Amino acid sequence: MRELFTRSGIVSAGLLATVSPALMAQGFIEDAKGKLTLRNYYFNDDYRDGGNDRREWAQGFLLNLQSGYTEGTVGFGLDALALAGLKLDSSPTHAGTGLLPVHDDGHAADEFSSLGLTAKMRLGDAVVKSGTLLPKIPVLVANDGRLLPQTFQGTQVEYNGIRNLYLHTGHLDKFKQRNSTDSVDIYPQGYSGKGTDFDFAGATYAFTPTLSGTWYYGEMREFYRQQFLGLVHKQPVGSGTLTSDLRYFISNDAGEARNGAVDADMFSGLFTYKLGAGALGVGYQKVSGSTALPYTSVSTVYSFSNAGVGKFIQAGEQTWMVRYDYDLVALLPGLTFMTRYYKGENGELKGREVREWESDTNLRYVIQDGALKGVGMEYRKATYRSTYASDRDNNRLYLTYELALW
Repeated sequence: MRELFTRSGIVSAGLLATVSPALMAQGFIEDAKGKLTLRNYYFNDDYRDGGNDRREWAQGFLLNLQSGYTEGTVGFGLDALALAGLKLDSSPTHAGTGLLPVHDDGHAADEFSSLGLTAKMRLGDAVVKSGTLLPKIPVLVANDGRLLPQTFQGTQVEYNGIRNLYLHTGHLDKFKQRNSTDSVDIYPQGYSGKGTDFDFAGATYAFTPTLSGTWYYGEMREFYRQQFLGLVHKQPVGSGTLTSDLRYFISNDAGEARNGAVDADMFSGLFTYKLGAGALGVGYQKVSGSTALPYTSVSTVYSFSNAGVGKFIQAGEQTWMVRYDYDLVALLPGLTFMTRYYKGENGELKGREVREWESDTNLRYVIQDGALKGVGMEYRKATYRSTYASDRDNNRLYLTYELALW
């Protein structure tokens, strides 16, 4: 099975080679979808410990084309993801925000672009995809927090032929950083040596309309293996709804343990009460074991503490969190507000005590009608203070627009 998944490009070519021109003209084209997403991002990361602040401004283009499937028992399709970034403002003194690639001389690239193709095959209730993937699973979440998303290369299989059950497995062998066009072997955050690949399998089952459970297993060969268990429950309480989201990770080293021993379990839970236009969430997280929670380089950690700056996942760390969301539709349709606060303590990193806190505030507005309908504007502010990492004040301005092509 591993040999089948290893070279996703070979699988992609094999799938497409079987598609006849006659079949291409049917569902393949008729069910196709295309959209262009425009992102204009300004990013300012101010280091309060005396270091240079990082600030850049860039324009991103994301062209997402998805075909339908050809007719017949086995249907074939092809997706394309074209990504391009354009520098608007940067300097060697302030480069390094993650929006743009940085050359050896310290200058940010004027532009960068890449094209990813994904062949797909549908057989009954199973769908196979091979090529460029953007995984969003508990053991590996592709990061989309900058100008362009982090992408992976591999093959996956999804199956939903059993009522209330979703099955998912796959193999990933390469990835591109969110500000790079180079495909490289997969490696964990904080590691700079030889990478490897990543296998995963998982399932989600809906026990009732209001209760679902998820299990996933992921292994970065020669580095670490990780299991995830999750429960989500929604319950009416008074005039509102209480959502309980519980997540548990079990992580150990694997194979050669190239990045050192791994011993980290993590519980993360958030309880959110939504009433009308507002939602209040209170959560707690605890890392148990002698190491921090491992994750793929630059990817997003599937926890409620994956904040604007910090992640709050060091060995032994306990984190309290509170979050408030409000839809300001009564004041101005399309205007939303979010604020959250994290406090982590009792952690340890290389003999140093870990204490950290962060506050995040987001204000977003999407124009609801007129010639500019769909244009989004967002301001994000993050303040981060820590005993083991740089104190930072983070400001971001986003201008976005999504255009359906057909």
